Amino acid sequence: MTQDDNAALAARVEKLAAELEAAFRNRADLYRLLLEELTHEIGAEAAEALMTRTVTRYGQEVAAAAFGGFGPHDAKALGEAFLAASPNGGHMYPTDVERGADEITFKVRRCPLKDAWTAAGVGDEKLTTLCRIAGAFDRGLFEATGVRFSNVTWSPSHSSGCCRISLANGNK
Repeated sequence: MTQDDNAALAARVEKLAAELEAAFRNRADLYRLLLEELTHEIGAEAAEALMTRTVTRYGQEVAAAAFGGFGPHDAKALGEAFLAASPNGGHMYPTDVERGADEITFKVRRCPLKDAWTAAGVGDEKLTTLCRIAGAFDRGLFEATGVRFSNVTWSPSHSSGCCRISLANGNK
């Protein structure tokens, strides 16, 4: 490859990374607007419940396609596979990872969805709700495999970062 080819490739990679980031921010905008419309039509509690069920189902569908080979005793391997599949090599969702013998925990330092909601001027209460809804994707994704899942999504009591996801082997 020539220097010009390398420069063109680097520019293309940078452009694709920006487009991927924009796609996730568009997903965030869709969640935000759907929550607003549903809240207006059916109330805040019912809107959150409906969106949470839907996003959980979406996570379950993704799990079937991406992680169908994992079972309840594969928490650590599932977590490693999830990290390996993280968009843009993990740059979109940088994490601190804690690994145990049959468990893994990720502390997500940055989320493009949360960034988009913050940029849109969403207040803390609505941001907390949107993060809970988005966290339902992870619940659907991981619980579909049978591993034990816990997630603490962002709230105002968090000073920075996003959510904390823990996976552990399911009951024998």
